[in-house]
Formats: sequence, structure tokens, C-alpha cells
Amino acid sequence: MEIEKLPEFDNHELVSFFYDKQSGLKGFIAIYNSRLGPALGATRFWHYDSEEKALRDALKLSRGMAYKCALARLPYGGGKAVIMADKKMTKTPEMINAYAKVVDILHGKFYTGEDVGMNKNDVRLMAKKTPYVIGKILNKSDNPPYWTALGVFSSAMAAIREINGKSNLEGTSFAIQGLGKVGGQLCKIIVENGGSVIAADIDLAKVKLATKNFPNIKIVSPSVIHKQEVDIFAPCALGGYLNQETIPELKCKVVCGGANNQLATPKDGTRLHRRKILYIPDYLANSGGLINVAAELRSGGYSRIWVERKCKQIQVTATKIINLSRRYNKPTNVVADRLAENIFHKVK
Repeated sequence: MEIEKLPEFDNHELVSFFYDKQSGLKGFIAIYNSRLGPALGATRFWHYDSEEKALRDALKLSRGMAYKCALARLPYGGGKAVIMADKKMTKTPEMINAYAKVVDILHGKFYTGEDVGMNKNDVRLMAKKTPYVIGKILNKSDNPPYWTALGVFSSAMAAIREINGKSNLEGTSFAIQGLGKVGGQLCKIIVENGGSVIAADIDLAKVKLATKNFPNIKIVSPSVIHKQEVDIFAPCALGGYLNQETIPELKCKVVCGGANNQLATPKDGTRLHRRKILYIPDYLANSGGLINVAAELRSGGYSRIWVERKCKQIQVTATKIINLSRRYNKPTNVVADRLAENIFHKVK
């Protein structure tokens, strides 16, 4: 496998394969760049059909993390790790301990935390073997999904002002794809602020819990959630959903959600732009969770006030991107990329 020929490879600073025969650990760490500081990026535990697919996921996600840190004005670079699980998603303490030792070998070049397939217990177990772990502080930053959802909400408010000229959710409708950690929190915030929700999830247990907590939301099949006639479509599941097949079927004014890598390809940002659907780039919209765990690394220690302020600034950045997109008639993903690149390329 020639890494540099993969479409997701973009002159990454570091790409590392790791393997521990005894525990069954296998996966990749990718660091896009560390121009602004040590790379931050959570670890994903997932079943991949091949090593190539796992690597391509790590490459793509690490790039997004670099852009996310830049737009959030965090002094960190972007990285990502993926651990290749078997079909049964078997995960053991021995595997997590072995992985922690891999992270420790990088001596602070890469800080990581929980992503899909990982949880707080995994993070705290890792913290016993390496200090380069974030998202482990009890009762402070132990709810990253809330902060991610708050960032999505902040971004959505910028979009609502653009399409409706309003500063509240009165009369605003959302279609939420995925009622997991982030989607569930976003549903709660929207309902509490007066918005209406149509939602879908492939996990019936999550649907049941959501309808119990929010009896007024409407549930539809996952196959048609993107076809709902709403103000905002919020993808909060796995990435790559916005593509040449699904974009023509959208009936929304805005796409703004918590999933990573929502666009299957950069061209899909152009497709949305041509349809006059306002797209809030995912790595901006979902940066609240990153901001929250990054707060653990501040010299003054974790501050909820600082996190709240940074999450509210997401709306300011989203508004700037919207305005530049309108002024130059460029897709918002292109505008956001250029803004991020201007930030980390200026660092010598």
C-alpha cells in the first residue's frame, strides 16, 4: 500500500501503523500537522473491512482536526487514531493498555481522547499509562457530546439569522439524523429553545429514549430523514452522507450537524452551493467537544466559562464564513478551508 497515493493523503506530517500481537491491537495514528502546537484528535474503535479503509479514515479525520483547531483558534494541530476492531467489536483492557503505550511513545506530539467505539472508562484506563490523554476530568469535561451539540446549535443560529433574519428558534424546524450522544443532546437543546424536531436513528432503543424524553418530536425512517421539508438538516451519524445521490433529494435550507466528514467529496460542497443550500462546514459546527476537552490543557486549568465563551464564538466564525461565501459566491467549505489554512500556514 503506497500511502502517498491515497486520495486522503495530503502531505501528512506523520503516519504510523501500530500492532501488538498479544492483545490483538492494530491500527493507525495520523498527524496532519503540528504547526500550531501538539496534534489533538480522538481515537476511534471501529470495524474496518481492510487496513486501507482504516488508514484512509485516519488520514481524512486528522486533516479535519487540523482545520477544526485552526478555526476554533486553539493552539494545537490535527491528528487522529483508529483502532481496528473485529466484527464483534471486541475490546479488552489489555488492548487499551497497549494502545496507551503507543500514544506515550510519541511523547506529547499527539493527545487523544474518546471517539466512536471508545468511552470514558477507556480514557481513564489510558491515563494510567500515559499523560497524553484528554477528556478524563470528572464533573467538568465529562460530557463532550453536550459541548459538541452546543457548538452545532451556535452554528445553526448563525444560519437561521442568514435565512430568516431571526435570532431565536421560533418556527424553526430541524431534521436530526442520528439520536446518539450528540444527536440526542442537540434534540434536547432545540426542543428547550422552542424549535421542532423530526428525527431518525437505526437504533430503536435510541429512538424510544428520545420519544420518551421529547414526546412531541416526530420519528421517520432513517432512509428518508434527509428528504424532510425542514429549515435545517442536521447529520449527526457517521460521515460521507452528503453526496451526488442524497444532495438532490434534500428539501432543507441549511445543513448543519455534528457528524464528521459530512461531504463525501469536496465537490459535494459545490453541489450544495449550487442548490442554494447553506452548508455550515462540519469541522466548525462540531468543534464544541474539542474546545471542551482542549480546555484541560490550558495553563490555568479547565474553565467552564472559557469553554462556553469559545463555543459562542463558533457563531461568529460561522457568520464570517457565510458572509464571505455570499460576497465571493464561493461554497462555504471552500471559504472555511482557506480561512483555516491562512491560520496554520502563517505559523513558521
